[in-house]
Amino acid sequence: MANDPGYFTWYELITTDVTSAASFYSDVVGWGTKADSTSRLPYTLFTAGEVLTAGLMELPVEGQKMGAMPRWMGYVGVRDVHAAADRIKRLGGAVYVPPTDTNIGRISVVADPQTATFGVIDRPATQQSTDTGKLGRIGWHELFAADLDKETAFYCELFGWQKADTENHLTDTYVSLSAGGQAIAGAFKNPTEGAPPFWLLYFNVDDLDAAAERVRAGGGQASLNDVELPGGSWVAHCVDPQGAAFSLQGKKGHAPKVGWSTEWEGFSSRGQLVAPKPREKSDK
Repeated sequence: MANDPGYFTWYELITTDVTSAASFYSDVVGWGTKADSTSRLPYTLFTAGEVLTAGLMELPVEGQKMGAMPRWMGYVGVRDVHAAADRIKRLGGAVYVPPTDTNIGRISVVADPQTATFGVIDRPATQQSTDTGKLGRIGWHELFAADLDKETAFYCELFGWQKADTENHLTDTYVSLSAGGQAIAGAFKNPTEGAPPFWLLYFNVDDLDAAAERVRAGGGQASLNDVELPGGSWVAHCVDPQGAAFSLQGKKGHAPKVGWSTEWEGFSSRGQLVAPKPREKSDK
């Protein structure tokens, strides 16, 4: 497994209202949509330009009866899905959907030992590791961990990820994870006591303020954190109208407000943030 690609290469939204979700994300992120259904499974593809970016499917009724909620899920590319699923079980994780051939490739839906859900897939990468800075792509992945040390150790053992440099983090409890020398994800202790761990995806937008306003206008929720990311971007934590959590990152279109929002609806600020630069004193 250590020789596998180890990058997130596909993403999927499982929701209770496919039509509304397709319209919402097309408006908020600027994605196009196209059908890619099979005789067994209605499936919609999100596109950034002409590039396939993510999938969209209905949350099965059986899942809803068991308490499953709308959610985004990232898939990590592997060479052998069967071997990956077996290794996940040996490392203490769970396999929710065994290796299955689908219209997007062979996949398995799994969870880490603390129950954070993700997927593995053998589909050729539609998002390359170099695409994370492009508009309309997924720019960051963040694990809200129940047990930071155990969960990061699990992913490092499973995918061969390494702990990356942490000098720019606001907290020493935040861990950056890298694959092939590139930082691809972050992890920190979920600030909400007893909350289940989960992976949060960040979507790249051009104007963060305008995108957050579109989230609210479309019936979702958005809260902006007023601290600048390295590179000059900002973050908004969001929930779509069906209840799926996601985040946006991009340049601010309006003048930044003063202050810092530490937590909203169980979300804490992205750990790979830097403090605002102090204003230079003027002689006037």
